[in-house]
Amino acid sequence: MPTGVDRRQVLAYRWHAQQLDRAPGTAGPTDCDILDLGVQNTGPDGAAWALRLRGAAEPGPDERGRLALAWTLRGAPHLYRRGDLPAVAVATAPLSETDAGKRIFDANKPLKAAGIPALDALRTVAGLMDEIVTEPTVKGAMSSALTARVEAPYLRFCRPCDATHLYEMPFRLAALQAGLELRPGTSPPVLEKIPGWRQAAFAASGAEADPRLDVVRGYLRFYGPTAPAQVAAFLDAPVRDVTAHWPEDAVDVLVDGQPRSMLAADLDALLAPPEDDSVRLLGPFDPYLQLKDRETLVPDPDHRKSLWPTLGRPGAIARGGELVGLWRPRASGRKLTVAITPWGRLSAAVRAGVLEQAEALAEHRGVAAAGVTEEA
Repeated sequence: MPTGVDRRQVLAYRWHAQQLDRAPGTAGPTDCDILDLGVQNTGPDGAAWALRLRGAAEPGPDERGRLALAWTLRGAPHLYRRGDLPAVAVATAPLSETDAGKRIFDANKPLKAAGIPALDALRTVAGLMDEIVTEPTVKGAMSSALTARVEAPYLRFCRPCDATHLYEMPFRLAALQAGLELRPGTSPPVLEKIPGWRQAAFAASGAEADPRLDVVRGYLRFYGPTAPAQVAAFLDAPVRDVTAHWPEDAVDVLVDGQPRSMLAADLDALLAPPEDDSVRLLGPFDPYLQLKDRETLVPDPDHRKSLWPTLGRPGAIARGGELVGLWRPRASGRKLTVAITPWGRLSAAVRAGVLEQAEALAEHRGVAAAGVTEEA
């Protein structure tokens, strides 16, 4: 009979696994386990705030180069340790031809009709990107150069741009395989060579990933207990491919009676997770909110709808793994107010924690804190 756990244990385990119970400034800039899976860098605070919430100190001038930004999972920009980038390229490559076709979305149909396998198309794009970038290159210039070099099945007409150019997902998924990183703080994005890169484009496809950086294991590690369908949704991969790559050391558990899986090495931590009541203002794309079993984290359907709207995501107020409300930044000149929407009565301790976090966020942004307001 599989081991049984409840929702409280699951949230406490994930909170601790993601190191959200660490005090600010108690770890080095790259000393965050979640960097193994990558930290999505979306929004004004992005990955830097997510790392700060996990205890990482602000990198000094001589430490900033130890982190690097690349397009990887779901085509989104993610932050990694620079030294891990070659192994990250292996770990984040499609698991199969079918997986590659699924990850490139609408680009797969014309390529398939032309008899071009998705993996071959990605290799082609990566090879061209490697040739094109001889100096830091703005995304638009890269797109124009690629458009002039590829055949019609690689291209689409884009109404917002009123132009024909490469499909977006092959563009993004090929960049790291071409040895290209994103220059932080650039908009539009600037792509540049990763120093010392020697890896052939998509040589990693089908290769065995470093267990520490393996994305299926990573999801189990940081979001377990889970199921293959949830991992597949996180990766934009077919469930069949995720199941084929399911870790041999995964064990079955029941979460409130529902069958799930967990890495065997993490089972003890799941059964008796450390208790913590730290308050955190999680950013809209914080790793803790990127899970695919949203019903476990937020049981109330109205609360789920407000936390994950189609557009304009808010951040979440969390206390020791449990979400207790929403927050949004309200900037005015050089001042920052944090507007909160509680999902119930907040204790004095939680309100004090929110105020402390609001002040930390203002300091992180380099502006003055103007307090916390409450909205309906």
